[in-house]
Amino acid sequence: MSHGRFSRWSVAAAVAIVAGLLASPPRAAAQTVVGRASVARATTIGLLGGATTRVLADTGSLAAVGDARDASMATGSVPSLLTGEVLDAITISWADQVVAQASTVNPRMTIGGVGVSADFVMSRASAALGKAGEGQSIIDNLSIGGVPIVVTGEPNQTIWLPLGRVIINEQTVSGAGATTVNALHAIVPGVADVILASATAGVQ
Repeated sequence: MSHGRFSRWSVAAAVAIVAGLLASPPRAAAQTVVGRASVARATTIGLLGGATTRVLADTGSLAAVGDARDASMATGSVPSLLTGEVLDAITISWADQVVAQASTVNPRMTIGGVGVSADFVMSRASAALGKAGEGQSIIDNLSIGGVPIVVTGEPNQTIWLPLGRVIINEQTVSGAGATTVNALHAIVPGVADVILASATAGVQ
């Protein structure tokens, strides 16, 4: 599939999510909102133990109810670790709802000597006042170490590497109730920790 098709699809998906949320019946106004999206967050460990973190296309955190933030890059990279194209991240809050989404086309990563690639990666998290948060990931043509991987869609599907692991559709809930979805999370202890397409949403 072409890059343009992926880009149009991700934008259309975001519009559909927003339209659906706006069509929902009104509820009481939230007191606090949590929302953030980033396309890549990579932490590498140096030979002497120091850690360096790079973030690509990061919206930053929502400041208040009614806030909206976005970040995009035509291409992005962390040298010797990862590259990606058409990086997009967005998070929006309303009086009673929050949505966050991050996506990239053709991400390529090498971690612990193992290559990880896909045609398209996206995560999405949403929250509505009085309801449990929801999240999902979409990953097309995932390959790890040159082997095609069947993505089940289940949260926290794990593929083990010689020195670490890759978690697919990683989902966690914070103590405050915010849902975080990481489409891909590659971890090689003592070497690197890389998250691709991360979205967080919460409302109280």
